[in-house]
Amino acid sequence: MADLTKEQASQELDKIRPQLNSWRDAYYTKDAPVVEDNVYDKLYNRLLEIEQMYPELVTPDSPSQQVGDVTLPDFNKVTHDIPMLSMGDVFSEEELAEFNDRIEKNVGHEVDYNVELKIDGLSLSLIYENGILVQGSTRGNGTIGENVTENVKTIKDIPQKLSRPLSIEVRGECFMSKKEFLRLNQERENEGQQVFANPRNAAAGSLRQLDPKVTASRKLDTFMYTIVTFDGMNVTTQHQALETLQELGFNVNPTAQVTTGLKGVQNFIEHYGEVRDDLDYGIDGVVLKVDDLALQQQLGNTVKVPRWEIAYKFPPEQSETVVRDITWTIGRTGVLTPTAVMDPVQLAGTTVSRATLHNEDMIRQKDVRIGDTVLLHKAGDIIPEVSQVVLKKRPKDSVPAVIPTHCPYCDSELIHLEDEVALRCINPKCPAQVKEQLTHFASRNAMNIDGLGPKIIEQLYTKELVKDVADIYKLTADDLATLDGFKEKSINNLLTAIDNSKSNSVERLIFGLGIRHVGAKAGRILAENFGSLDELMSASKEEILEVNTMGEIIADSIVTYFANDDVKKLINELKSVSINMNFIGSSNSNETNSHFTDKIIVITGTLQNYKRSQLSEKLENLGAKVTSSVTKKTDILIAGEKAGSKLTKAQQLGTQIIDETTLSEYLDDEE
Repeated sequence: MADLTKEQASQELDKIRPQLNSWRDAYYTKDAPVVEDNVYDKLYNRLLEIEQMYPELVTPDSPSQQVGDVTLPDFNKVTHDIPMLSMGDVFSEEELAEFNDRIEKNVGHEVDYNVELKIDGLSLSLIYENGILVQGSTRGNGTIGENVTENVKTIKDIPQKLSRPLSIEVRGECFMSKKEFLRLNQERENEGQQVFANPRNAAAGSLRQLDPKVTASRKLDTFMYTIVTFDGMNVTTQHQALETLQELGFNVNPTAQVTTGLKGVQNFIEHYGEVRDDLDYGIDGVVLKVDDLALQQQLGNTVKVPRWEIAYKFPPEQSETVVRDITWTIGRTGVLTPTAVMDPVQLAGTTVSRATLHNEDMIRQKDVRIGDTVLLHKAGDIIPEVSQVVLKKRPKDSVPAVIPTHCPYCDSELIHLEDEVALRCINPKCPAQVKEQLTHFASRNAMNIDGLGPKIIEQLYTKELVKDVADIYKLTADDLATLDGFKEKSINNLLTAIDNSKSNSVERLIFGLGIRHVGAKAGRILAENFGSLDELMSASKEEILEVNTMGEIIADSIVTYFANDDVKKLINELKSVSINMNFIGSSNSNETNSHFTDKIIVITGTLQNYKRSQLSEKLENLGAKVTSSVTKKTDILIAGEKAGSKLTKAQQLGTQIIDETTLSEYLDDEE
């Protein structure tokens, strides 16, 4: 670094700045990051190093002079009277000690810090007049943000009215829980939409919607942590500010604590570094704030960051492995998804051997190739993802990954619809899509045909016994007798399940048809509002838009779907086999036919949200049998923390293992 000339520095800055700005645009504007935070941070810190050596090379458009997000053109703009600054980052205990030394040198004594978790979300400002919410806005570039007031009003934990008639501005973080992130991505994947890369970008994409109904359909949460003005409130410390925010009705993260000096801070960092995977929301570090508000004022701000607070960023948990193959799978909407198949490796407490590569753009951007050594991380501490290629270990005979031009299942030419990055097969007769559609139609949240899973669908399709969902209802005992392993009992059970599904309430059929963008919840709302499939089929776009939570995209998709002659023919076929087309509420037969019905379940380890006795009772009410020992007959092991020998035995036996997050998702589906 010391040998870097001014000319060399200028040349390097000319390369670094456009790269950082491109990454910032992908992260903030498009809510679709292309590199991980630590990759951005490393290059950004290099930028700061060079600019500190040659201050005369600092330019107004440098990323070092910008704050946070970029505002989107479709939103009205809001000017922040007091700028919403970003925070400085440190990445080691040494840098943390240097920050503390600077503080103590400036104030002349040891200080108290309020230590808080750094929530992985997006900054939010809320303004109240006489206790009534009048404005919500994003940070934007720190000075000008986006007006998202109507969207903010759909977030349940944001009070519309305070407990006192105060006129104040408060700030905090809007985020999406890990559970909701998984649910949303699963829904988007089912509907053929691009999935979000992590919970932070899912939250940003949800809050920055032009249609508040879309925001309302996604369960966003907030933690508020700053009162911008303290006039007449008798608040003198940050921890008092948090107490006041809670008293006014805001959601406040309960983990914050006051500590003197760095020892307590280090203990806080160590503890939450260990348990971060167990939290229901993403964190990427810890924030230190001088607790005394008068000292905060005294220390002041730089042009970009406050001098009285700092963010300690957790190091990314990564594992190294080798990519052995890149496979392409197809969903029922025709979207192809690439997956890296790798040597198994331990990552954040689980064994990982596959990682999504999302789409061809990501493969090209990260230049992932078969044979590459790669670093893996879990996006949002949830989804295994390739961080980067270890180029120095790349084989000499390496070649770029082959991006298919034709569907690997039907050989039809692949296309990009509209502005999609996803590759899509649009052949309606594509066998892979047809089988996925059949599987979806029979699934638990759709027509709930117990026993008609992917393996049975595969046989039925291969034997040309079904070509569309209507054919399911034309199956006979003789047809099923040709399937592997099907005897009299299994034949009768499946025929009974098929017959029972005819009487489902119509919302299951609406979801089962696989209309793009229409999930199970939307199907229920549409069924309740229109009463029958015939009424929905004849509804105009305007009539659908009148239904709460239905937006332009869903309305267009429904109208387009039912205008198709093949769809009309399919509906008539379903009517001919006596499928119920009316809303009658959930079928009673499905209330006891849950994921846990007739399953033998063992619970082990420490659970955070359930008492074992209460959980056992709940599972038994859903038709399960809860036992204490793992055997060959065990169907499911529910594994909490420190699961021990029962988990090991279940893994050896190939028993289905679910964690507490997955358990909660299943139980939520039963409610």
